[in-house]
Amino acid sequence: MSSTAPHRGIILFAHGSRDPLWSQPMEAVAERTRQLDPQALVRCAYLELTAPDLPACAAELVAAGARSITIVPMFLGVGKHAREDLPHLVADLQHRYPGVAWQLQGAIGEDARVTDLLARIALSAS
Repeated sequence: MSSTAPHRGIILFAHGSRDPLWSQPMEAVAERTRQLDPQALVRCAYLELTAPDLPACAAELVAAGARSITIVPMFLGVGKHAREDLPHLVADLQHRYPGVAWQLQGAIGEDARVTDLLARIALSAS
């Protein structure tokens, strides 16, 4: 990728927690994503209780030159946050940054590969 090529942004979006240790697994996924694609601009954002929130994270990526941003909901289950809150947040971002291509993936827990991996981990423990 040349220095003038548009940057690809990835936001790993999670709920958040008051416990500062809670975000360590999320940050580990972000670091592994950077290792797999050093060109990607990878950040974590949180719905509440943990910074940065999604608008702040998106602003940082746009300022860094991202013109295509994928939001990956790091939720195992699809509750109200994934079904209702997140699409509204993304719509606001689309309005605020019309020159950016936004992609909202399904919740990570809906991916059959995640289900398979979790089942294998559960079986390996017994």
